[in-house]
This record gives sequence, structure tokens and C-alpha cells, in this order.
Amino acid sequence: MSKLVLIVGPSGSGKGTVIEELKKRHPEFVYPVSCTTRAPREGEIPGTTYSYISEEDFKKGIESGEFLEWAEVHKQSYYGTLKKPILEALESGKTVVREVDIQGFKSIKNIFLKEQLLSIFLISSLDELKARILHRGPMSDEELARRMQSATNEMNESVLCDFKVKSPQGKIKEITDEVEKIILS
Repeated sequence: MSKLVLIVGPSGSGKGTVIEELKKRHPEFVYPVSCTTRAPREGEIPGTTYSYISEEDFKKGIESGEFLEWAEVHKQSYYGTLKKPILEALESGKTVVREVDIQGFKSIKNIFLKEQLLSIFLISSLDELKARILHRGPMSDEELARRMQSATNEMNESVLCDFKVKSPQGKIKEITDEVEKIILS
């Protein structure tokens, strides 16, 4: 049976890293790329990391109903998941793995049947999240405070997900082993 697996967690929790490891282990899964209006970070590849689009095009996609879920994140950039690639993969019986924040998860869980949806929340300490976020590049104290507040809010809503997996720094193999076991069970 097809399944939509959502890897959920705040910025810096390791969602992208876990998905990169899953891609190596399970190339048969489908990993649709999200859209964003933010600029690419160093090392990110357009079409692989994200589809980078203008805010104008993103808003047109919202109006025409192209997104399964979307959000304005940190009051700066839009992020969203296109419906078409996910629905096509599910219709062909595939397992689809997507990274979303808690806002995206709450939107998606109201659309899919419970049997077709699996949600896994990655939990890290606030100190670890802060260090990981700062490692990505410099940011203002105001931006860091906003992200940490978002992380706290998201952690409080982790109870909405089917599973929680601890995501300590430097334990990617163990974290991915646990996520993989959940997906395959």
C-alpha cells in the first residue's frame, strides 16, 4: 500500500540529513522537492534541495491550488509542497517521504486517510537546535530568537505525530535506523 511519510521537526532537527541518508538506503522511495522563495544557501542545488521560485510565482501557485501545504516561515520566506508529484507517486503505489514543519504536518494530516499517512517527529534539545542553526550561517539575535521560539512551539506540538525519534548531534546512523524501522514496519 502506498504511504506518505512525513519527517517533522523544527529547523535544525536533522530532517534533511535523515532524508539524505534514507535516499541512499531506499532509492525506491519518492522524495519530492519543496518549493521556497528564499535564496539558496551555500551548497544547495536548485531542483535537488528545493525548487527556488519567486514570491509572485509562489502566490500564484497558492491561488491556483497547486500546493498540498504551504507556510510563510519565520515571517520571511514561503515554503510549500506541490500536490501533483505526491499524488501521482501515491497513486502508483509508492512510498513518499517528505520533510515538513509542524504547520505543514497539521495541514496535510487533514487531507490524507490515517492509514496512508505516517508522521515521525525528530526531537533535539533547544541547545542543539541553536548550535545547528548558528552553524548554517550568521544571523541576527532577533532572527535567532524568532527561530528558537518557533522550535519551542513545534516541540510542544510533537504529540500530534505518530512517532517521536530523538535526534542527537552526530548520531545520524542511529537516528536513520530508527526512522527506517518505523517506515518499514
